[in-house]
Amino acid sequence: MGSLKRMAVVCGFTVLFAATAQAEEWVTAKDDDGIKVSLSEVAGSKYKAYRGVTVIKAPVAKIVAIQEDVVGACAWIHECKSQKLIDSKGDEAWTYTQFNTPWPVTPRDSYTHVTSTKAADGSVTRKLEGVPTYKPEEKGFVRVAQVEGFWKLVPKGANETEVTYQVHTEPGGSVPSWLANKFVVDAPFNTLKALKARAEK
Repeated sequence: MGSLKRMAVVCGFTVLFAATAQAEEWVTAKDDDGIKVSLSEVAGSKYKAYRGVTVIKAPVAKIVAIQEDVVGACAWIHECKSQKLIDSKGDEAWTYTQFNTPWPVTPRDSYTHVTSTKAADGSVTRKLEGVPTYKPEEKGFVRVAQVEGFWKLVPKGANETEVTYQVHTEPGGSVPSWLANKFVVDAPFNTLKALKARAEK
């Protein structure tokens, strides 16, 4: 799989809640196991943006390699039910992800457009943008209405990478406030924790 196709893998779970340029002030919500999660209000939205940051003791190349396994990525993406690569073209890729939700909330799914860039310093950035009308809605799922965010992998020495995961999402349909508030903390924390464990093996 080409380096640009593989960038798409990780977009999947980015699709449930959180922020980018629209975010206002970031407030730390959790700082544990070397993972810091911050939340921010987003103008015009009732859903907060989230940002998770950690340092993984592995080179960028190894983390990217783990993300090449699109199907297997669900094992470390929080509440991911399934994920697959739909299409790729140059620096762009499109993925489809299905998410688990607690009863009685209807499960969500999302199509995400991923644009990948690599800087001179070896860092990799993946811009994430939801494309809810990419294909018709699936029976039994509510389509995530909006996704905006990014993953950034920055090399820190020969064998460490600073990983930032930041997203804001409009999940579509009705989502109880308790679930939304829990998800924006659990999603970045659990995803980064599982990715870190796998990369540091």
